[in-house]
Amino acid sequence: MTAFAALLKNEVRVFTRDKMTLFFTLLFPLVFVLLFGVLMGNMGDVDQADFGWVDVSTSDDETLPHVLEDAGLHSVRRFETRPELEAAISDQRTDFGLVWDGANLVFLYNATRLQENYAFQQLAAGITAEFNIRKQDAFPVLELTHIQAGKIESTSWFNLVLPGILAFSILSSGLFAISGHLTHMKERNILDRMLVTPMRPALLLAAIAVVRLVMGFVSTLITLGVGIVVFRMTFTIDWFRYAVFVVCSTLGTMGLGTVIALLVRRPSSASNLANVLAMLMMFLAGIYFPIEFMPPFLRTLSSWMPLTHMANVMRYVTGVIDMSQGRFWITSAVFLGLALVLFPMMGRYAVRPLRR
Repeated sequence: MTAFAALLKNEVRVFTRDKMTLFFTLLFPLVFVLLFGVLMGNMGDVDQADFGWVDVSTSDDETLPHVLEDAGLHSVRRFETRPELEAAISDQRTDFGLVWDGANLVFLYNATRLQENYAFQQLAAGITAEFNIRKQDAFPVLELTHIQAGKIESTSWFNLVLPGILAFSILSSGLFAISGHLTHMKERNILDRMLVTPMRPALLLAAIAVVRLVMGFVSTLITLGVGIVVFRMTFTIDWFRYAVFVVCSTLGTMGLGTVIALLVRRPSSASNLANVLAMLMMFLAGIYFPIEFMPPFLRTLSSWMPLTHMANVMRYVTGVIDMSQGRFWITSAVFLGLALVLFPMMGRYAVRPLRR
């Protein structure tokens, strides 16, 4: 126990002195949250959309203004001419717009806003349907009832992104914990010197795992707290499942870091390889860009990436999406199984002297 306490104290000291690791573990997720939250926090939210419209008809009918008033838009502004409306949409002073000529509803969109236009087009379809019904003095045949699949009644694009950032933070922490840290110890011959001591490799691995678990958990809590406080986001968190998955996924990604540590010898090479893999998964795992927008072969590739499943589970435990309990426990067990299978490989790697 004395040896473990000494190793644990040493790992804490190494972690806090390593500015790069400290940054990527604690501050890097916050940078992403603040950056995307400020620039794109309301992206795709129709209740935050600014709408413009032009009436070039000769009718005095007030049906369309009433329909737009009840559409749930953030603001509705009337323009005098179509070129003026098009200029406002092009400059993003208005999100999308409508031209009514007395016979047709013509909706205008900014072609560069690919992701948001899906939400705007759905709202346009609803406005059209409601306008047609009111123009005919009719009533809807069927009553529409909205059923939220997740536990949060109002889910924005950023509600989906933030749990993905938490998952990416866990992945980065786990990969760099082994691939960078152990290769650095081997290059400096620290592990070689440990071979002559009675220290068991399991104690060193346990000390690394405990420090990374604690720091990873703290990092996710800080990032989640910033999202809730700064951007006033709402989550329904299952803290028990949240803690279980953070532990299982951190250990599992540390196991994946073993593979990198076994393939390369130098810390810089290990860190670069881990960084490339993490970034590749970040862009293909649906963290910032929906998987549904990807070509079929990329969707298939994404389904095999650990980060994809980590992000979905984090969205589940934070109440953003629904998921069966069986799928949650199976995913958690898979990551824990990776640790149980790969940790012995870490033990063999840790005690093996550096080849000359």
